[in-house]
Amino acid sequence: MTSGGIKPHGIKRAVLSGLGGALALFGGSAMANPKPWQLNMTRGASEWSSVPYHLNNIALGVCVGIGILVFGAMFIAMFRFRKSRGAVAEKWTHNTMLEVVWTTVPVIILITLAYLATGGLTSFANTTGSQMTVKVTGYQWKWRYDYVDYKGKPIDHVGFMSKLDRLSDETRQLDSGMDPNAVQTDGENTYLLNVDKPLVVPVGTKIRFVITAGDVIHSWWVPALGWKMDAIPGIVNAAWTNIEKPGVYRGQCAELCGQDHGFMPIVVKAVPEAEFEQWLAQQQAANAPKPAAAAPATAQATTPAQGNQG
Repeated sequence: MTSGGIKPHGIKRAVLSGLGGALALFGGSAMANPKPWQLNMTRGASEWSSVPYHLNNIALGVCVGIGILVFGAMFIAMFRFRKSRGAVAEKWTHNTMLEVVWTTVPVIILITLAYLATGGLTSFANTTGSQMTVKVTGYQWKWRYDYVDYKGKPIDHVGFMSKLDRLSDETRQLDSGMDPNAVQTDGENTYLLNVDKPLVVPVGTKIRFVITAGDVIHSWWVPALGWKMDAIPGIVNAAWTNIEKPGVYRGQCAELCGQDHGFMPIVVKAVPEAEFEQWLAQQQAANAPKPAAAAPATAQATTPAQGNQG
């Protein structure tokens, strides 16, 4: 082998290093989501959540294809056209056709991705035809949910604060001596992921969320819905979801908002429509203002009629 060549053990070491890096990358992806062996975004559980999932796959495919072409050409040049020390460099001019191709193709790819992404964003922001409205307000460090209307009828006196559940809150305290792995709900570890009062919504219903904040910027994020939305004081943002199957879907505040930012989880409980309507009726009855007590009867003073004086 020439002095400028690459020895076999050097290639082997490079391949092993590359595999190690890939495993570290994929391992980090898996750890970002509690699902075992998950290497991709969640498919979600709503009507719209499939849109970002497929957009992510398309963009990933484009990046992988470009990476194969670029690194393939690089390795071919490194191994096939390597020369010994002292070799005279080739002299050649540019190729106009190649320059046109590698300029035009990336532009077409970028325009296509921008078109798909814009379509996805506009569809997720279109709350027309919503059957229900929920107001979400972020506070340090909890969420407030107010039910505004349902099927064209206003909802009165149904709203509540939702904060970290008591067991997680006690466990997280310094020197508590409590085991985070012991914080479970239905056999699932829910340490820092559960709340005292979840947001209850019906499935098969287009729900409009109006999202704001009462102090600093927060971000309301439930991965299964496919989107997250900033909660900004003085500004009302809107988005929608239509959850397709019942279940409990968890999320987090996705905007650093202070010292307890990591302790304001989100829990959305999606139930069948009939069950939701029953729950809503119970909440309205429990929170309805009590009728005012009747005022005690009082004697009314009477005065004799006075005649005309003349």
